[in-house]
Amino acid sequence: MTVRVVIADDHPIVRDGLAVLLSTLPGMQVAGTAADGREAVRAAVTLAPDVLVLDIQMPGMTGIEAAREVATAAPKVAVLMLTMYEDDESVFAAMRAGARGYVLKGAQQDEIVRAIRAVAAGEAIFGPGVARRVLSYLTAPPQGEPFPGLTRRERDVLDLIAAGRTNAAIGAHLTLAPKTVSNHISSIFAKLQVASRAQAIILAREAGLGRSTDAPE
Repeated sequence: MTVRVVIADDHPIVRDGLAVLLSTLPGMQVAGTAADGREAVRAAVTLAPDVLVLDIQMPGMTGIEAAREVATAAPKVAVLMLTMYEDDESVFAAMRAGARGYVLKGAQQDEIVRAIRAVAAGEAIFGPGVARRVLSYLTAPPQGEPFPGLTRRERDVLDLIAAGRTNAAIGAHLTLAPKTVSNHISSIFAKLQVASRAQAIILAREAGLGRSTDAPE
């Protein structure tokens, strides 16, 4: 079976280098390339590859945002993150966005190729360093902080949302501008994959948030 791949990366050296490598391998076909997140989504929909290789940090639309859109618009396309970011927030945000694999750019070429074949076959695969982070999270005691994909400030905002605070009250409590509060809330909804404030409140309260604040303002 031939694995058709689209490669999305804003660095031509990485993008073209990987395309050349894959095109020389049996059973691999480069269906297209993309230089940013929006191009990546468009290519996933129009070219229908087996695998979309995504960088996280790209102009216009990040790889996380692109993965989320691809999961909706082209759910049969397997997403593999190939990035230099190995922090917990990036890893778990990618997983929540629907990525099947997460490999660091420092990986050996055969490891990257193996990851592409694995996600094409429906497997989930992570590079060694990333796998250790995932296992550490899954085996960590339950008393750890909820929603590890959120930043500290986003958790503070979610805590106040769960307590019933309005955006204005959240801004006043945390000394944030209204636009900043809205941006944090949009990011929280995206990372938690919820579409409404009510859904976010349910998830937050199930995780124990919203109990340490005063009555709603």
